[in-house]
Amino acid sequence: MKLGPSEYPRDEARLHELETSILSRDQKVQSADKVMATVFWDAKVVILLDIMPQDHCINAAQYCSILERLRDAIRRKRPGLLRRGVVLQGDNATPHSANLTQQWLQRYGWEILPHPAHSPAPAPSDFYLFGPLKRHL
Repeated sequence: MKLGPSEYPRDEARLHELETSILSRDQKVQSADKVMATVFWDAKVVILLDIMPQDHCINAAQYCSILERLRDAIRRKRPGLLRRGVVLQGDNATPHSANLTQQWLQRYGWEILPHPAHSPAPAPSDFYLFGPLKRHL
């Protein structure tokens, strides 16, 4: 049996209070609690979630390290996928398009789907992540 929000008025009020607190804190303290998450998933499962420590910036070498961990995670979670080929959908961030990253991708035969340069729109795959993610914040 699923209970609706009206059956838990105190929980709903607490959730609203928490959301309001988070929003007002974020507006006052810009990026103090922000971290960067890099998420790789396919139609079946999240393959890798990498959290960059606070106050760190990602560069091409770090991104290639993440790709190595992704390769290991694919081998564990989706056996056979590496043989069929890996296609990534990303954006045009500098670490993604750097020569070092391009060499890494070529070495393993991975493909990057293009994303329009300077596009204000998120990558199409982001629609499948950000919507559900927002519901849990």
